[in-house]
Amino acid sequence: MLLPKFIQPNNHPFSLSLYVEWALLGFALSNEFIPAPVPTEQRHYIITISSILLFSILGLRLPTQPLSLKLTHEALQISLVWFAASFSIFKLRLLVLLLIVIILRTCLVFRWQGRLVVAIISFLSFNFMAKIQLDIFSRQFPPTLAEKLIPKITLVRLNLSFLFFLLLVFLLWLINALLRERQQHLQLRVANEKLLEFATQIEELAMAKERTRIAQEIHDALGHALTGLNIQLESALKLWEIDHQESRKLVSQAKTMGSMALQEAREAVTTLREVPLGQEQDLLTTISPLLQQFEQMTGIIPRVINNSPPLPTALSLIIYRILQEALTNICKHAKADQVEIAINIKAENLPFQKSNKHYLKLTVRDNGVGFHPENNTTGFGLQGIQERAMASGGKAKWQSTPGNGCIVQVCLPLPMEVSV
Repeated sequence: MLLPKFIQPNNHPFSLSLYVEWALLGFALSNEFIPAPVPTEQRHYIITISSILLFSILGLRLPTQPLSLKLTHEALQISLVWFAASFSIFKLRLLVLLLIVIILRTCLVFRWQGRLVVAIISFLSFNFMAKIQLDIFSRQFPPTLAEKLIPKITLVRLNLSFLFFLLLVFLLWLINALLRERQQHLQLRVANEKLLEFATQIEELAMAKERTRIAQEIHDALGHALTGLNIQLESALKLWEIDHQESRKLVSQAKTMGSMALQEAREAVTTLREVPLGQEQDLLTTISPLLQQFEQMTGIIPRVINNSPPLPTALSLIIYRILQEALTNICKHAKADQVEIAINIKAENLPFQKSNKHYLKLTVRDNGVGFHPENNTTGFGLQGIQERAMASGGKAKWQSTPGNGCIVQVCLPLPMEVSV
């Protein structure tokens, strides 16, 4: 526990403990001004009061390190307490008051081992002083009367020792409970600060993820439409001098695609990512508009093999976007004339499990020019497919060599509610 340089009520770990300490010190000082029970006994006001004041000053600053300084500080306190009690008329009473103050201070300086050692020293000091005080008291009586009082005096000393032992146990238990509660409070505050820090980091990550998602949406949707628009316009320019009717038809189709691109851009800006998908509808019905657009842009009719059950809307949207990206890549780069799309259910055998885990497997194959996978490190298309698959708990991979086309495979886990 870190303690302030100079202890005050506003910076003490337990202000109530500090007030109790001051009350005990004040009561110890006031004892020296109470009339002596035996007028003939000599009093040493200056020595006792000076020792108590020095002991009080030591409490204004409690060391926390190093250990040698803490031990020196503790030894000096105990010495001053003994010095003050030795020259006081009310020896036992003053010793008890000041030993309680030492226990209160020790709990702020030492761990439980040190507190236990100081408590044992305090208990032994009390018993030693009680024996001295009661022996002095018994010598004030005649020998015959003293012999009769010795058993009773011994019993009184045992009772006082037991009461002081209970007092020490109570103080140690109480202060340990307060320290534990304070430590838990500090840990809770640190945990709350960490939670706030983590919440800020999560918010930043969510913003970054949202920016990535919007970038994917713009690339997947808008890029797909603009690619088709560019192909249609290039075809229209080539046919402009040869077949005006066909060229006009291509321009009309390009205009339609431009309207679609504008709509997709508006949806991306307003973060409207969903396409009009129905709940639990057939996947082939979902991707049919996408296949029709691909046929209009390239003249290729994809061969589709679909063995999937009805899927949830969220999973259908993921398949739609991945397939859209794969077909866009074929339009841009493949120069293919054959495309095959296969959607199947596969079961992965997991060790030590009674049932298999099912995946939806999407395969897109073309016979285009192909490429070297290790050289394709900057394209957003394959990267977007991989990111979408990983975000859904799946995986994506591709195979391609120059002149032999490309195969893109994506495996996505099926939700529990999907009937296989």
